[in-house]
Amino acid sequence: MPPLLSVRNLKTYFYRDGLVARAVDDVSFDIDAGETLVLVGESGCGKTVTALSLLQLVPSPPGEIVGGEVFLRGRDLLRLGATELRRVRGGEMAMIFQDPMASLNPVYTVGKQIAEAFRAHTSASRGSARRRAIELLDRVGIPSPSTRVDAFPHQLSGGMMQRVLIAMALACEPSVLIADEPTTALDVTIQAQVMDLLREVQKSSGMSILLITHDVGVVAELADRVAVMYGGRVMESAPVDAIFEQPSHPYTVGLFEAQPGRQTPGEALRVIPGEVPDPFSFPSGCRFRERCPLAVDACCTALPPLVEVRPRHFSACIRVEGGKLPPVEFH
Repeated sequence: MPPLLSVRNLKTYFYRDGLVARAVDDVSFDIDAGETLVLVGESGCGKTVTALSLLQLVPSPPGEIVGGEVFLRGRDLLRLGATELRRVRGGEMAMIFQDPMASLNPVYTVGKQIAEAFRAHTSASRGSARRRAIELLDRVGIPSPSTRVDAFPHQLSGGMMQRVLIAMALACEPSVLIADEPTTALDVTIQAQVMDLLREVQKSSGMSILLITHDVGVVAELADRVAVMYGGRVMESAPVDAIFEQPSHPYTVGLFEAQPGRQTPGEALRVIPGEVPDPFSFPSGCRFRERCPLAVDACCTALPPLVEVRPRHFSACIRVEGGKLPPVEFH
């Protein structure tokens, strides 16, 4: 079976004062039906811009999708006209944004906003759309949905508002759900509830999920496959078990090692030295080389391609030999 969603050589650049920021630079990945792909990496690595590019939501100016293909069931979304694209957005592919307060309209009830999303893609009447909104609020676990349907966003907690966004995204039963850091603004308990909800919804509907996060714990919990992004590029891609058992890029190792709980008692938290590079001035060669303990002179000369180092396991590191990476130590 061909993948449900196939992204090929996606490039999204931003322009400022004659300079170019290659925020997404030749990114490729596939998502099968019913699969969860987690896009992981530090802030500023291009994850959100990648997601926005899939639905052509990148603000222009200053941004522009300059190349690539995004196939959903064989149709290239980047070649669709405005009318066709509106049918896809919210219908076949929906997105949950990371800040529910900024994503909901404060002057409309949550029920009206859910109903509007539903009516935009169907011929439903106002009454049936309202009933659909109550049904969705109940589905995402909001208590007293027939009452909450008339609540305004400010009358709900952060966790409830995020559930409303999920309800809006599910209104037309999309094939692909993009979730961009859906638990960032929530406390730990609510984070777990939202993640459980996404898992339950996927199980019941069979939809595919593209989940964006910087939390490696979420990766281990929800992913079928993982794509690690850095400097606008995919550095490593593999099934979730393979990437945890034998990571094949120094950046992936650094992300895992920097997680709380990975240290021995009394040991300080390990960190990746330095910062994510400015997309307006990436270093030559490998974009991680200035922070990488395995960097050699050859890392400065050219961008390493993403190659298959083991079955279904891809890495963009020239230090991988025979499918293995030399020991990596971050302090």
